[in-house]
Amino acid sequence: MSERSALQRRIRAWLALFLVCLVLSGLTAFPLVSELRWANALVDNEWLRRVGDGLDRADSEYPFLLYGTDWLAFAHLVIAVFFYGVHRDPVRNIWIVEAGMIACAGIIPLALICGPIRGIPVWWSVIDMSFGVFGVVPLLILRRMIKRLEAMPADTVRAPAPAAVPV
Repeated sequence: MSERSALQRRIRAWLALFLVCLVLSGLTAFPLVSELRWANALVDNEWLRRVGDGLDRADSEYPFLLYGTDWLAFAHLVIAVFFYGVHRDPVRNIWIVEAGMIACAGIIPLALICGPIRGIPVWWSVIDMSFGVFGVVPLLILRRMIKRLEAMPADTVRAPAPAAVPV
């Protein structure tokens, strides 16, 4: 296996790791009410109880509010689809990785600004910000590997030498 092929395999492995995390993160936004009930059964935490009570009330009295989290989940899945371009041609589609890095960076100001406005405890905002920090790590690694791939000479498939023609 060539060095280029090995690097492409590593790129795909890191991409797969990022996509699994992105998709799982999105899928967990669908069953929020039941997830919070489960979490509250496992952990005795005042904030989680408050969130669970709020979700239970919203679910019973204003279920349309939870439609917003359905869209959040859907957005995660749509973003994951865009990363297929990186799988197909990492060098040409490095911009998708860079856009993902910008999105990860954007989590920090969102949590710092919107968290206090919405009454989110500081420690929970730190947990939210960790998604951006942990999310950017595989993307930084991917970007670095893609840049290395870009700098490598392309594998050349040599055509067989023409057969000698008897004279």
